[in-house]
Amino acid sequence: MAGDLKISEPEPQAPRAQHPFREVLQMFVGNRAAVVASVILMLIVLAAVFGPILYPTDPFEMVWAPFTPPGTDGFILGTDYLGRDMLSGLLNGGRVSLTIGLVAALMSVFIGISFGALAGFYRGVVEEVLMRITEFFQVLPTLLFSMVIVALFGASLTVVTIAIGIVSWTAVARITRAEFLRIRELEYVTASRAAGASNMVLMTRVILPNALPPIIVQAALMVGSAILFEAGLAFLGLSDPNVVSWGQIIGSNRTYILDASFTVTIPGLAIFVTVLSISLIGDGLNDALNPKLRRR
Repeated sequence: MAGDLKISEPEPQAPRAQHPFREVLQMFVGNRAAVVASVILMLIVLAAVFGPILYPTDPFEMVWAPFTPPGTDGFILGTDYLGRDMLSGLLNGGRVSLTIGLVAALMSVFIGISFGALAGFYRGVVEEVLMRITEFFQVLPTLLFSMVIVALFGASLTVVTIAIGIVSWTAVARITRAEFLRIRELEYVTASRAAGASNMVLMTRVILPNALPPIIVQAALMVGSAILFEAGLAFLGLSDPNVVSWGQIIGSNRTYILDASFTVTIPGLAIFVTVLSISLIGDGLNDALNPKLRRR
C-alpha cells in the first residue's frame, strides 16, 4: 500500500580528496610566520631586481663626504668610508648576494642529488665509494675549504659561487640517499621495475619525484647559508672587489665599525632579515610537505 512505502534517503557521499598541491598550500598559508617571511623575502627580491633601475646611482661612485649619517644631505642610508651611496650599494648588492645564494644552492642540490641518488639506488660498492667521498667533504671545515679554493683560483664572483656550492652539498646527498633507500623498496617501484622501466627512469621519474619534499626544504635553507658564506668570505677580504654585495660592503667597511657602525649594521641587517625569512619559509615548507602533519 501507499502508506507502507518508504522513501529511501540518499547515502551520504564521501568528501572528495583535496589535490595534494592545494593541501600543501593550505598548510603553508596556515603558518603565519612563513607567510610573513614570504612577503618580506618577495619585497627584498623586488627591491634587488627593480631598485637599481628606480635608483640608478653607481654604487662605486663617490657622491658625497665619507661617513655621512643616514638621512643627512638627502642620502637615505648615508655614505660609506669613501663617500659612496649606501642605498645604491644595498640595492645593487642585493642582486649579487641573492644570485650567489640561489646559484650556489642549485649547484649544491645538483651535486648532492647525483651522489645521494646513485648511492641509494645502486648500493653496494657504488654506495660505499660515494659515501666515503661525501664523508671526506663533510669533515672538512667548510669555510676554511672555501677560503682555500678562492685563494687558489682568485676572488672572482664565479669562483666564490663555485666554492660555496662545492662545500655545501653533503647534507643534500645524505637526505637523498636516505629517501632513495626507503622508496626503492616500495611496491610501486617494484611494479615499475617489473614493467620494464630502466634504472634511469626509475631514478628520475619514479623515485626522485617522491623524494623531493625534504630536498626542497634543505635547498631553501641552503640559499640562506650560501648568502652567509659569501658574507663571511667578503668579511675576510676574499670576495670580488669589483662587484658590490652585502658581504663586500661589510668587508670593506669593517675597519671603521666603531667610527661609523651604520656602514656595517645596514648590510648586516639586510643579510639577517633575508636569511631569517628564508629559514622561516623552510620551516613552513617542512610542515606543509610533511604528510604526517597534514593529517592532523
